[in-house]
Amino acid sequence: MAYRFFNGQAHAASYWKHRVPPSDELVQLVLQFLEKHKGHPFELAVDVGCGSGQGTLLLAKHFDSVVGTDVSPAQLELALQHAKEKNITYRECLAEELPFADSSVDLVTAMTAFHWFDRPHFLQEAHRVLKPRGCLALLSYTMDMEISYQDCCLHTLNQVCKEFYEALKPYRNPCLGARTDVLYRAAYESIPYPVKEWQENIWVRRSMPLCSFIGMLETFSTYQALLREDPQRAANLSQDMCERLMSIMKVTSAETELMVGIRYYYVLACKPEEA
Repeated sequence: MAYRFFNGQAHAASYWKHRVPPSDELVQLVLQFLEKHKGHPFELAVDVGCGSGQGTLLLAKHFDSVVGTDVSPAQLELALQHAKEKNITYRECLAEELPFADSSVDLVTAMTAFHWFDRPHFLQEAHRVLKPRGCLALLSYTMDMEISYQDCCLHTLNQVCKEFYEALKPYRNPCLGARTDVLYRAAYESIPYPVKEWQENIWVRRSMPLCSFIGMLETFSTYQALLREDPQRAANLSQDMCERLMSIMKVTSAETELMVGIRYYYVLACKPEEA
C-alpha cells in the first residue's frame, strides 16, 4: 500500500519553507554514479514523490528535461510556483504508476519519499521506465539530527532534541518500522542489479536559524500526526524545545544560527544492459 501524507496546503507551504533538500555533494555522488555506469547524454530525470520540488530543482541543470511527480496537488502547486527553469515539468500521479514509456528514463530519484511508496511495486515501475544502464537513486536521512552551537555542550543540546524525538515516537506510522534506513537497506538487497551501491553514514552539516530547525522537525509525519490529534500539545512541545535550547545557548532570539548535522543514506543501482 502507498501512503498519502503532506497533502494539505499549510503542510505543503511549511514543507517548502523548512525542508532541507539534498546537498550539492550528494547530488554529485548520484550524477557521478550515473556518468560512470551509463554516461552522457543525460536526457530525462524523473523525481518521484517530489513534494514541493526542492530536489527536482537540483537536477534541472544537469538534464535536458526533468519531471517531478507527486500525488499531492498542494505540493505540486507550490513546486510549480518555484519552477523557473524551462526544462522542469510536474505530473500528478502515483509512484507506482509513472506516466513514462518503457526504457525512456535516464535517472529515477526518490528523495526522502521511497518509504511512503508501495515499495516492491515502485521498484518494478522504476525498472520498467529506466533505460538500459539507467540508474535509480533512493535518498533519505535519519530523523535524529544533531545540533551544535559555539561552546555549548553538545550532549546537553542534543539531549533536548532526543527528548523531542522520543515524544514523537508513539506517532510514528507503523509502515515505517522502527528505523527507516532499514527499509532502504532491504530495498538495496532486494534489487537484482549487479551494479549497485549502499551508503548509510553521510553527514551533511548546514547552518540555519533555530526557528528553521524546529520548523523542519514540525514538517515530519510524526509531528503532523500529533498536531492532528492534539494541536495544543504539539505547540507546547515545540515551544518547550525552543525555550530550552535558547536557554542552553544563552540567546534571546530563535533567529540565532546553529549548525545542524543530518545523516543521509542512499541506494544507487544501475539497470543492466540486458534486463
